Amino acid sequence: MTQQDFRHSSSTLKASAKPMVDQASAVTSSRRAGVLSLVLLAVTILGLTAVIRAIPGTPDASAQSPVPSQRPATAQAPKRSQPAVTTSAASTGAAAVERKSTDFPKIVAVVNGAPISRDELAREALRRFGEKVLESEVNKHLILQECQRLGVQISREEIEAEITRVAQNLNLPPDRLYELIEGEGNLTPDQYRRDIIWPTLALRKLANDQLQVTSTELQEEFESEYGEKVQVRLILVGTRQKAERLLAQAQAAPDAFDKLAKDESDDVTSAAARGLVPPIRRHAGDPVIEKAAFALQPGQISNILEAAGQFVILKCERRFPPAEVSETERQVAMKILEDRIRERRLREVSTELFRKLQSNAKVVNVYNDPELRKKMPRVAATINGKQISIEELATQCLGRYGHEVLEGEINRMVLTQAMKRRSLQVSNADIDGEIRRAAVAYGYGKPDGSVEIDGWLERVQKESGSSVELYVRDVVWPTCALKKLVEAGVQLTEEDIQTGFEAHYGERVEVLAVVLSNQRTANEVYNMARSNPTDQFFGELAQQYSIEPMSKANFGQVPPISRHGGQPLLEQEAFKLKPGELSGILAIGDHFVVLRCLGRTKPVVDKLSDVRDELVADLRERKLRAAMDKEFASLKESAQVDNFVAGTLNVPRSSQVAPVNFEATDQQRSKAVRPIGTSSQRR
Repeated sequence: MTQQDFRHSSSTLKASAKPMVDQASAVTSSRRAGVLSLVLLAVTILGLTAVIRAIPGTPDASAQSPVPSQRPATAQAPKRSQPAVTTSAASTGAAAVERKSTDFPKIVAVVNGAPISRDELAREALRRFGEKVLESEVNKHLILQECQRLGVQISREEIEAEITRVAQNLNLPPDRLYELIEGEGNLTPDQYRRDIIWPTLALRKLANDQLQVTSTELQEEFESEYGEKVQVRLILVGTRQKAERLLAQAQAAPDAFDKLAKDESDDVTSAAARGLVPPIRRHAGDPVIEKAAFALQPGQISNILEAAGQFVILKCERRFPPAEVSETERQVAMKILEDRIRERRLREVSTELFRKLQSNAKVVNVYNDPELRKKMPRVAATINGKQISIEELATQCLGRYGHEVLEGEINRMVLTQAMKRRSLQVSNADIDGEIRRAAVAYGYGKPDGSVEIDGWLERVQKESGSSVELYVRDVVWPTCALKKLVEAGVQLTEEDIQTGFEAHYGERVEVLAVVLSNQRTANEVYNMARSNPTDQFFGELAQQYSIEPMSKANFGQVPPISRHGGQPLLEQEAFKLKPGELSGILAIGDHFVVLRCLGRTKPVVDKLSDVRDELVADLRERKLRAAMDKEFASLKESAQVDNFVAGTLNVPRSSQVAPVNFEATDQQRSKAVRPIGTSSQRR
């Protein structure tokens, strides 16, 4: 389920799916997200799940396709100065609150002349993050009190050493680590020390006896990471009867196992790659699957395996020998793996530790109890009689999430002003209709035409952690408002319908692909592929050289290429190929792609009339959302926004002198793209 929201959503309103080379472009950002998940390990430990919502690319509650957050051209002001670093546990109290409030002026932003005050922003931050920030503050107080009881202390040197260790494990210099957590994790270095590193170190000391790693555990972790691996294709089905039928077919024609997986497997992801899945490692997954995989030799097919209520058949493609690791490398790896095991176990034991601490302390969560809030309106919680005030909590929310929430409030004001200028309003019927549409889109429609609205809203609350009120305010209302602004201009033509039919239901080309980052490597890979024209060798080239995650992990296997999918050059070249043919080197954006054709798929539907109503509804929604995306970008570009917290000023384009632009537009660039290198080779 997509869970981004109006406050910090990306442009998911675009109708087209991400093409293959876009995934290669995303490698860098996905690595950053992976690094950030390690950096913010203590978020999970402490229950500070609200912090995760500040990371770009991480989802929040959504109806389906929320308003995109656009970053207009801005005049960047100098970064705000940071206060002196505080590393003591006591910094979680009033001193930290006082420091944070100085980051926000009384007027935090002005949008087309309309101000947004600090108090308004604090209320909105509290409304969205109050419960989770309070949970983290209570947990930190509990840790602090337990440390005081046992005489546990965390020194500045220990904190700095831990930061250095984290940076080294991630192959980052400390300065780059700070840039990462501040730029993408929404944490200042001081907050990182206080809210992440200090609690993590404190928990380690409090749970030290339970964090010891045995030699057996360490050896198993090493085998999983560096040991032998088995590459398999997989067929997964829901019934034994179907599994028995497919096993008989596979044993009768082993070479057709990949086609059988594509046509019959219930696992959509692996079916799209003809059953190919990432190599299976030891000690890293279902033991039944693991044992069966390692018992196979290349070309062999397993018996039917039952795992997690499903039935699985494996075919071994190849076995990878253990990685060659020198003694020096092994020592470094063992240290990193030991830390990994300890951190993983820390997540597990922290829950029990907090349960123990909470049972021994008198914690009253006033903020999360509507009845208590009526009796104690100015108190958020008490811990052994010590109060955390609503004002303190609001300021904590403001300091931690004010920048993020402010962006959403600016977006809301821009939309509200546009609606007012055009005398448009969002009615309750519009709200109900959008909720119903989202519920149907996510499978909550019934055969009789009714919709499980309550079930959908329950899912939204569960997965987002926010209320229905916030879901409507942050997701549904902005979606409805944008629809009001653009729906009159959205028209669906017969050409659109025919194009959509070909894209959704038409013939597709099954290919192996290698995505490269530079022309030189592309030429080398192309020549190697031409000299050994087999699917297996091409797959090995993809595994070794491709920078795109799916093709690299699955030996070149990528989802079949359809027409009108957003990559005209790629599609044009793919549909020229016959089975066994090699494409030329295709220059697409900043990447270079080589394809090897496997064949064509059979069209899912032959007649447009059979699916016309469903297709028209889907295409209209896609076109509508593309228009919404474009409209919102236009509104942001034409608004004058002074963001005093971020130190940015957006000046409407009409007020600016047009800059000299030496770069071609995307449209010009796409027209200029041509295949590079040798034409298709027939083998």
